[in-house]
Amino acid sequence: MDELIYKSRREDFLVQMKKSSVALLFSATQKIRSNDTEFPYRQDSDFYYLTGFKEDNAVLVLVKGEKSAKEILFVQKKDKSLELWTGKRLGVEGVKEHFDVDKVYTSECFEKRLKKILQSKKRVYLDLFSEEKKLLRVRENIQELSHSRTAKYTPIKLYHVREISQKMRAIKTPVEIELIKKALSITKEAHHKVMSMKKAELVEYELQAVYEYEFKKNGAYSDAYTTIIAGGDNGNTLHYINNSSLLHEDDLILIDAGCEYEMYASDITRTIPVSGKFNAAQKEIYELVLKTELKVIDAVKEGVLRSDLQMMARESLCEGMVELGILKGDVKELIKENYDKRYFPHGIGHWIGIDVHDPCPYKDKKGKEIALQAGMVLTVEPGLYLPLDDMDLPEKYRGIAVRIEDDILVTKKGFENLSCEIAKSVAEIEKLYSRT
Repeated sequence: MDELIYKSRREDFLVQMKKSSVALLFSATQKIRSNDTEFPYRQDSDFYYLTGFKEDNAVLVLVKGEKSAKEILFVQKKDKSLELWTGKRLGVEGVKEHFDVDKVYTSECFEKRLKKILQSKKRVYLDLFSEEKKLLRVRENIQELSHSRTAKYTPIKLYHVREISQKMRAIKTPVEIELIKKALSITKEAHHKVMSMKKAELVEYELQAVYEYEFKKNGAYSDAYTTIIAGGDNGNTLHYINNSSLLHEDDLILIDAGCEYEMYASDITRTIPVSGKFNAAQKEIYELVLKTELKVIDAVKEGVLRSDLQMMARESLCEGMVELGILKGDVKELIKENYDKRYFPHGIGHWIGIDVHDPCPYKDKKGKEIALQAGMVLTVEPGLYLPLDDMDLPEKYRGIAVRIEDDILVTKKGFENLSCEIAKSVAEIEKLYSRT
């Protein structure tokens, strides 16, 4: 994205800060995998959202005085010996050239300048869930300043930086939407590849490998979360990631897989038959979940509450379960007593963006649910989970698990299904398999 976008975001952030305050945002820290090897590095989402800077060991400082504001970046200095092992760094001069901030210093200078940055400020904005040692450095400097007789003010209030950043992140810009669409186009290729494969007698992780290969081959940084490949009854474990069981001809596979492209996530679930063809019982459950998903998606528009979408999904699934003999009784009473949650235990969806579960607010400061607004992107993902060992179920449905999930943009006119090109109907899925 163009640096002007990040500059605009920082300016918007500063506008929402209180006067005489400073915000400190830290880059993500390298995480040790084992001994002296590290996990692949991924930038902190809020830090990236405001800077577009992907290197570690960096700090963004936003200072809002009584009449003016400034932006400062502290970054890792150029070091030829270190770059030999870990790759080139922009360094101070490179950052000055590519990033429109007021001042750039090396990371080593942060400790020396922190007290001066905090001095005569009344308020500090921090990610209160940052690593403890980072928070400790700030608290120690505030404590020292509290004993100072020369500072005009000492910071006495801490604010959670996410109160501003994640409210901003809730509304996606056209550029962000295009990045999500790109992630979805890559995810589509992976899902269609797997739908078309012969899968009987493969191990679940072999399909996981196909997804990871297709993601990388098409330019994605990685998967956006650990891919779920759940054959048969494994699909009744909502976050099943063992992916180690053999796939059997007569089973369904619940596949929850999406990639991350330029820091933006996709999140798609499809449920497909190993054999390429749904049997009668599988099709009944699948069509019920699909009918519910389409109904909920069609209701997405500005002003609607997620709780309304949740209740719509519950009512649709519960009505269907009564018709199929899975539940018995009056639909309203069953829902009132939460009997439907036995087989549909989770929410209808979540925000998605830089994080696959974008931590944007669901409620305002008064605890009131936030209605959908144009520019929000959310998942819609109803499901039914019918465990193999549940003797209350009709035998033909035991061991079936179906979830269908799409990524939906709220628009001024209603909605746009950003993942509509990924095969979903019974006919589309069976047709893709028949091409092999």
